[in-house]
Amino acid sequence: MKKVILSLFLAIMATIGLYAQQISVVSSGGSTSLYRTLQEAIEGADPGSVIYLPGGGFPIADSVKINKKLTIIGIGHYVKSGNVDGVTTISGNLYFHGGSSGSAVFGCYITGTIWIGNDNSSVNDILIKHCNVDYVKVHNNKSLGTVVNQNYIRSAVNSSTGTASEYASVEITNNIIKLIYDIDGGEISNNIITCQRSSSTNVYPLEKIKNSIITNNIILNSYSSGTSFVSCSSSSISGNMLFRNESSDNDSINLTGIDPNNVFKNYNKGVVNPASDFHFKDAYKQYESQVGVYADGVDFDKQLAPVPYIVAKHVDEQTDASGKLNIKIRVKAGQ
Repeated sequence: MKKVILSLFLAIMATIGLYAQQISVVSSGGSTSLYRTLQEAIEGADPGSVIYLPGGGFPIADSVKINKKLTIIGIGHYVKSGNVDGVTTISGNLYFHGGSSGSAVFGCYITGTIWIGNDNSSVNDILIKHCNVDYVKVHNNKSLGTVVNQNYIRSAVNSSTGTASEYASVEITNNIIKLIYDIDGGEISNNIITCQRSSSTNVYPLEKIKNSIITNNIILNSYSSGTSFVSCSSSSISGNMLFRNESSDNDSINLTGIDPNNVFKNYNKGVVNPASDFHFKDAYKQYESQVGVYADGVDFDKQLAPVPYIVAKHVDEQTDASGKLNIKIRVKAGQ
């Protein structure tokens, strides 16, 4: 009997595996529809729906534009628990066009860029959280309320036009990010700004930031030329951890002349990734609650998308006297 039950269990799991790539779309009214591709899910979803993506790869073409309020939730951008079959990877770009205000993206690895309002429409209150994405570009100053929180940004958050009159306001908090530029009226706080510098270009951690709050960031640029704050006019700059003397931030945590390798575990020239265990060493632990992604009450290492995760499971080795197999699973959901 034990072998029969186990064989049935394995068959069921194998069947589930065949359909693991199905995408669930839950409407605001609670009805659920299943789709095979992300494009079909986006096009078929009613406004206000939630699209749940399992672990796996989901290609998307540039011709697909989001023009209604949608929430896209993946299982995570790196493996956090035993029930995750890889990560949720969106291969391509996401475009939020007119009509998509109030949309959100959680828990996805995105190979390309998240574009907001690049059809020159007003796209407001977009939330990007717990993702790993190359760029976030807010195209125009008519698009308000973008929030970028607790992500890995491999390149930058910026306005995409490069025209000062079109710089957008963006709240950028508790991210690990390479560069931030062309922002007007935003908040930039509690980030680790890595600014890995190419040998062929002069890039700066924060450039062309206007009328913004820049506070409690860790800014890792330690190269010999340049500055941390370039053309950051009319901005409030305070309380940042800096590795070069900067007159723009009079109350900074100034570690000029100190090797970042002595400050952080696994500094690795400022290349930070989900597996790097990038933390303060004990001698600088006092700053962990003041600056960077761990401050402000955020436990960045335990970030979870708002989907259920298996945290404990038990399967008896054999069936009981009535032929039943005892299986216990405990789950929790990310915030």
